Amino acid sequence: MIELFNNWLTSTGIAGGLSIYISNGIAITLIILLGFTANFIAKKLILMVLVQYIKNNRFKWANILLEKKVFTRLSHIAPAIVITAFAGVFPQYQGVIQRFSLAYMIIVGIFSIDALLDAAEDIYKTFEVSKVKPIKSIVQVFKIFLYLIGGIWLVSIIIDRSPLLLLSGIGALSAVIMLVFKDSMLGLAAGMQLAANDMVRIGDWIEMPKYGADGDVIDITLNTVKVQNFDNTVTTIPTYAMISDSFKNWRVMQESGGRRIKRSIYIDTTSIKFCSDEMLGKFEKIQYIAEYIQNKKLELAEYNRVHNVDPSQLVNGRRLTNIGTFRAYLKEYLKNHPHIHNGMTQIVRHLPPAEYGLPIEIYAFTNNTAWVNYESIQADIFDHILAVVPQFDLRIHQNPTGYDMRLMTIGSGSNVDETSNQDDIYWPYT
Repeated sequence: MIELFNNWLTSTGIAGGLSIYISNGIAITLIILLGFTANFIAKKLILMVLVQYIKNNRFKWANILLEKKVFTRLSHIAPAIVITAFAGVFPQYQGVIQRFSLAYMIIVGIFSIDALLDAAEDIYKTFEVSKVKPIKSIVQVFKIFLYLIGGIWLVSIIIDRSPLLLLSGIGALSAVIMLVFKDSMLGLAAGMQLAANDMVRIGDWIEMPKYGADGDVIDITLNTVKVQNFDNTVTTIPTYAMISDSFKNWRVMQESGGRRIKRSIYIDTTSIKFCSDEMLGKFEKIQYIAEYIQNKKLELAEYNRVHNVDPSQLVNGRRLTNIGTFRAYLKEYLKNHPHIHNGMTQIVRHLPPAEYGLPIEIYAFTNNTAWVNYESIQADIFDHILAVVPQFDLRIHQNPTGYDMRLMTIGSGSNVDETSNQDDIYWPYT
């Protein structure tokens, strides 16, 4: 090509030395124009047609490839192909031009494969299995190898040396590489264990007090696990810490459909007593335990008759107590509650008495695991329990407050407010 231009310019009367420079300039200009033309064809024509075709088809994965700009990045390789093809126009620089053109194509290829891996991850996320087996950490490992191998190949082409020569040098630097990529290697091993044992998934609610994490997992990468806490902060946990340290995963609870209530109320032990006939008559009007009271009265009457029990003393024989009747009521109340899971354990039990009174523990499961709904259900249940306690002639234990002390002062006769009605004073500690 250059010889043709040179001969033509010489024939027009231009000096030989000047014609060579002009010929080279014309050749370079034409190659640059061809490169821009190839770039225009790749981006404005081929890519445009491809985009229209993809947008009109029904395959979601093709649109994801388009969004990640896989085809756009590949289009940058067109000018390099033109330059490589016309490198022979400059024989003395042909090797250099081809090497740098190939190096440019390697860079374009690396970024294109990087975008392809991102697209593959997004395509994988469209399947339900992605929630169980996330592949982000695996994709990141592939990217590390991609950039490592691509970088070695790129340098070997620029310096015109075999890649094996560079690999042998990297082997000598293995200790440094281990130090630099320590977290990534630990993260890779941890990610494989997390995935193999199904220990954590995207969307799981986990607690890890050591790192201040209490919320939903929003991302699992090669090096980190991101948790969005319920206060809308984000905690970043090293992936390998999920293996080396303990954490609580609430996924099984959410999948089971029942969330546990385990809470106690404290009964003042001085209010516990045997039930009188009057109390039993009142309890028989309570729908949840009416049948229980009737059956118990018959059972205890028969027992006391068979054993010739002397009814003049309350300690003789068997008798109902207000605390036992209260427990029976709570059992029936939970059994009939619309938001308690009847397929799971329900217990109303005594715990060892302490200085705060007798703990009555409610152990049951709600049939709604959502946090807000769960708290609302639990609050409603204990609202009712606390309100119904006095109906069984029982009292809730609590430490005296300033209000209690004031009532005691009024009761002692000092500083009595003339407008107050002492008949309305409630005495919780008499």
